[in-house]
Amino acid sequence: MLRLTRDRLYKSLKSLNLLGLMLMLVNVPSPVKGQTPPSSPPPRFCQSQLEPTIAGIINRPQLRRTRWGILVETLDGSGDRTLYSRDSEQFFIPASTAKLLTSAAALQHLGPDFRIRTSVYGSNPTGDRIDSVRIVGRGDPTIGKTQLEAIAQQLQQQGIRQVGELIGEDSYFIGSPVHPNWEWEDVQAGYGAPVNSLIFNQNSVDFTLTPQGLGQPLSVTWANPTEQTRWQIENRSTTVSTDSPEFLEVGREFSRPIVRVAGQLHVGSPEEDVSISVAEPAENFLGYFRQALNGVGITTGREMVSDQFRNMPNQQELAAIVSPPLSEMTVEVLQKSNNLYTEILLRSLGANPQGKGNNPLPEETREAGLQVLKAALTELGVDPTSYELVDGSGLSRRNLVSPESLVQTLRGMASSPYFEIYREALPLAGVSGTLRTRFRNTPAAQTVRAKTGTLTGVSGLSGYVPNSDYNTVLFSILVNQSDQSAAMLRAAIDEIVVVLTRLERC
Repeated sequence: MLRLTRDRLYKSLKSLNLLGLMLMLVNVPSPVKGQTPPSSPPPRFCQSQLEPTIAGIINRPQLRRTRWGILVETLDGSGDRTLYSRDSEQFFIPASTAKLLTSAAALQHLGPDFRIRTSVYGSNPTGDRIDSVRIVGRGDPTIGKTQLEAIAQQLQQQGIRQVGELIGEDSYFIGSPVHPNWEWEDVQAGYGAPVNSLIFNQNSVDFTLTPQGLGQPLSVTWANPTEQTRWQIENRSTTVSTDSPEFLEVGREFSRPIVRVAGQLHVGSPEEDVSISVAEPAENFLGYFRQALNGVGITTGREMVSDQFRNMPNQQELAAIVSPPLSEMTVEVLQKSNNLYTEILLRSLGANPQGKGNNPLPEETREAGLQVLKAALTELGVDPTSYELVDGSGLSRRNLVSPESLVQTLRGMASSPYFEIYREALPLAGVSGTLRTRFRNTPAAQTVRAKTGTLTGVSGLSGYVPNSDYNTVLFSILVNQSDQSAAMLRAAIDEIVVVLTRLERC
């Protein structure tokens, strides 16, 4: 079961207040609505003060058992550019800071104008009937109802009214759509959706859980009412009084459309948004494509999903749509930390190798993508031994990344022709993405751009700090093996970053 507590979802103001109280009790600065209060460094803050100041933050009693990896460098200058280092060459679990590596490799290798094409092929048209229509997916993660309707309208405009056989070809990416190293709790959730070639609505379904009267089950409302006919719900949840604890457990079966809801919310509490992954993504896609065709008056006969590539030279492309360019998808990857988009970029690297790498690429597209990623990052100046990835998004706990590799990636992209796209896609402190509620009312607000990363016991932040004396400061902070809350770890990380904004040459 996917356990969804208020602490995990970060949506309940009550829980945020409780976290703040807990943080105050342990003498750690408490974020106000997710913000870090400004530090009060001396008027001039020199590099010589950096080490004792950071030590004072990370050596607090509550954090003394936590493992820290930190590297701070200046983008300018020659020779030793290191301003601070602590275990920066050691491996850490990176969580979503790994997306910095994947997105950099994708921009460098595929280019910002790269788009993903979804094609419809057909054969033997007779009047308004066509014997076979084959929709070929190449992993576009942006397809929803609007895009499928656009394809259907293109077919209708060609006079097609009947389709004898409707085939969904799900063979562009080779390998299991479910990552073998992702935890079962994650693959049930929308953020851990399967990665395949035919994707609709990011391979997830959304619904809300709303408290009812005392003792009644929570009501379930689907974002797309059509899903109500596709899913069976086993609802064992309860609406409870305000003196009872709140928690939710939501899970689904692996191969059948059955959702299990358990847990309890207070009477009068706000509704909770939940997203779960679909079990059969290609079949789900094909079902919605059929609806789009029927919606414009095209009837369909037999339907099937194929995971084998079909070379059918007599078929012609009847319709097509393309994704937004990679430059736009990178914003979704870095600002919203979208796992599915990132995994698609990784597999797109494997499907478009263009001769990268010295060894033959493996057949499995994800593994091929990892090899192309390493080759692209090596060209950027990243030490290939300084990290070891098993996925592109950072969801696996088997990923190993050093702060050094992240700073080298940031440095390499600063010299890339795509640097502006890369930097602007990063969350802006206090303004956008996963940093929207952090750093407000601090010197870092509206200046620092960085990528976050969070798993249980893991927190990270890596990015760019504009600095008048050093032009730009590059930093990577990774925290592992901690028993403290994510809020506490983020507060300590944010204190360090605020210090970096005040750094001067003196």
